[in-house]
Amino acid sequence: MDKAGEFEALRPLLFSIAYRMLGSVTEAEDAVQESWLRFDASSTRPVSVKAFLPTTVTRIAIDVLRSARVRREQYAGPWLPEPLLDDPYQDPARAAELADSVSMAALLLLERLSPLERSVFVLREVFAFGFDEVSTVVGRSEAACRQLLVRARRHMREGRPRFVADRQEQQELAEKFFGAMSQGDVDGLRSLLSADVQLVGDGGGKAPQLARAVAGAENVARLLATIPALMTRTGITCEPRAINGEPGALFRDRDGKVLRVMVLDLLDGRIHVIRSVINPDKLGHLGPVADAWAVHGEVRQTRRQPN
Repeated sequence: MDKAGEFEALRPLLFSIAYRMLGSVTEAEDAVQESWLRFDASSTRPVSVKAFLPTTVTRIAIDVLRSARVRREQYAGPWLPEPLLDDPYQDPARAAELADSVSMAALLLLERLSPLERSVFVLREVFAFGFDEVSTVVGRSEAACRQLLVRARRHMREGRPRFVADRQEQQELAEKFFGAMSQGDVDGLRSLLSADVQLVGDGGGKAPQLARAVAGAENVARLLATIPALMTRTGITCEPRAINGEPGALFRDRDGKVLRVMVLDLLDGRIHVIRSVINPDKLGHLGPVADAWAVHGEVRQTRRQPN
């Protein structure tokens, strides 16, 4: 197999590592591409391509993550990961770990870790790399890597939910939620939300967004119940589907362009957090992106019109 073939065989793994490291589809794809360039430019063949490429993409991701931290501290409003529709890497033996680690809740917990803690956790806990392999990747002793993993596990455990519904329960709850939302059913929505539910929006200063998170079942239910009438008047459609392995939906404008992504985080049989990504920079990989400001202007006009 030539270099290109070897690389393509490992591309799904490389992307999946990079995405969990960075929480960004665009940055993960760039890291994978840079890994290819380095691999292709190498005049000597690595002893193990399967070791060389994951090492390369992880080290690139660590460097990107260090610079990204400064940008995220200056980010306008809440920062959320770029939504992922499908994880290209599949491993039946690691299915549970892969699914859990790609959720938005998990990616936000990973944001609390240092770049080295994050890399060790992702490689060891998610992809089951041996400590000897992890040590080579991050340039630390195996003992140091074990300590990094202990700290990473502690941080992740502190933010873990008490009870996560199984896939069937998630699907049923999501169907009820989007059904109630489509009907503007305040009572129905309220019954599905936890008392301390939060609605968080990420516009990044580049699209209309909430001034702050909306909290409480009553407030969130009433806000969501206003959406159907506005969708009808502006031609917005809602397409329920899994986002980052969680129940969610794509919202499109009248031309079919992606306007926003909504993801539901479930806890103890209720919806605990609703995350909405509308920053156009985070939606381009999903297809043509709508002009959120134009849609927002149309929404404001419809609110002034009598029913």
